[in-house]
Amino acid sequence: MEDEKFMQQALVEARKALAQDEIPIGAVVVAGGVIIGRGHNLTETLHDVTAHAEMQAITAAEEYLGGKYLDKCTLYVTVEPCIMCAGAIGWSQCGRIVFGASDPKRGYQTYAPKAFHPKAQTVGGVLEEECSKLMKDFFKSKR
Repeated sequence: MEDEKFMQQALVEARKALAQDEIPIGAVVVAGGVIIGRGHNLTETLHDVTAHAEMQAITAAEEYLGGKYLDKCTLYVTVEPCIMCAGAIGWSQCGRIVFGASDPKRGYQTYAPKAFHPKAQTVGGVLEEECSKLMKDFFKSKR
């Protein structure tokens, strides 16, 4: 299945974050079956609270396309986007958002369920177990 294939690539990015002792969240943006943007959390590395995986991937994809709209793209992210990222995803008019693990404490569904573009399609729970385990193991190691 295509969603699982690209979520695996988002997990590759999440593991890059983990290797840098960042919260292990990864994202990729896909257009026409090709990854055009990648990102992982860099908030500690860059000392920047806005350096989330989605923000990095969106910026890379927009640079690749030479424009700010991702209406023909799919964003794959290992964890449900937060409200900041959901706002950016909405402004980019991303056409489809696929996430792995839900985030009931900080996820957009709790705080801003209408943040995405009205025509955007959303799919949750893709490789949820693997995405969730990466996060749980990370935070367990910090306690």
